[in-house]
Amino acid sequence: MAADALLLLSFGGPERPEDVMPFLENVTRGRGVPRERLEEVAQHYLHFGGVSPINALNLGIIAAVERELAAAGIDLPVYFGNRNWHPMVEDTVARMTADGVGSALVFPTSAWGGYSGCLQYQEDIARARAAVGDGAPDMVKLRQYFDHPLFIDAFADAIRAAVRQIPADRRDRVRLVFTAHSIPVAADVAAGPPADGGHLYSRQVAEAARLCAAATGFGDYDLVWQSRSGPPQVPWLEPDIVDHLAELSGKGIDAVVVCPVGFVSDHLEVIWDLDNEAKDKAEELAMAFARAATPGTDPRFARMVVELIREHLSGTEIRRLGEVPGYGCTVDGTPCAVGCCAVARPARR
Repeated sequence: MAADALLLLSFGGPERPEDVMPFLENVTRGRGVPRERLEEVAQHYLHFGGVSPINALNLGIIAAVERELAAAGIDLPVYFGNRNWHPMVEDTVARMTADGVGSALVFPTSAWGGYSGCLQYQEDIARARAAVGDGAPDMVKLRQYFDHPLFIDAFADAIRAAVRQIPADRRDRVRLVFTAHSIPVAADVAAGPPADGGHLYSRQVAEAARLCAAATGFGDYDLVWQSRSGPPQVPWLEPDIVDHLAELSGKGIDAVVVCPVGFVSDHLEVIWDLDNEAKDKAEELAMAFARAATPGTDPRFARMVVELIREHLSGTEIRRLGEVPGYGCTVDGTPCAVGCCAVARPARR
């Protein structure tokens, strides 16, 4: 497939205190989330001056991808659009159209299958193209990359670096805990093509954790969840990271490395839920705690993006380490499997 441009498509985040509530209203529109819950979450952003780090981190990824593209001799301008805050994807696709872009590849800042991790990005693309109307570029979303060797390698090195932050006298008994964003259990059950048995998101996260643990020599580890936002009566993936730390402490474990394998960058849910809430809980439990870095700033992440682009532009080898199915458009532009991730709208990530 030929392409005139690359669109990096992400979630978005506020950049000023006055942006926080409008941003959260965009995220939760149509979900009936009580105002008091929005105000509670708003405090997480206001703790950091009302600025989410996600846009700056994405701009850093874009700059790194541009350097990798130039080094590879690939002339492909990179655009940036968001689902929930500026630059909104509709505005970006309008600009791409005005610039004469006829076809584009789309890199989402989610490695996963499922509604929030995959299908919703397809909906973002369709909505933006519909908003532009005639002349909007053809757009193909790149495949899920949860088990790409460069993705796993970057996490593995981050885990090793985090272990070195644990006091030397506790390193031999450190517990490795992987975490990813929780979603409603019903959404996870329904995620993936029906013939594949569902649970696509949680299986992919578990596979990425397995690959990272194997790469770092951990034969035993845990996978837990974080950032739940739904009503208490709706079951979500569990256990929660903070609850799990208390359970580990009760078993006599006094050193933990937490790897946010479900996240590409250190955006607010990583720095609040892990660097604040989980870290504070560990300190309360007298537990040595270190958090592995996310891969977005690692040079290998940008190289991975370029590899995914090459799969489309020149049919290069598709590199995967895992055994769990991964979906997304193939090098001939074939879309995701029929029914993949097509579920009733769950709470969004």
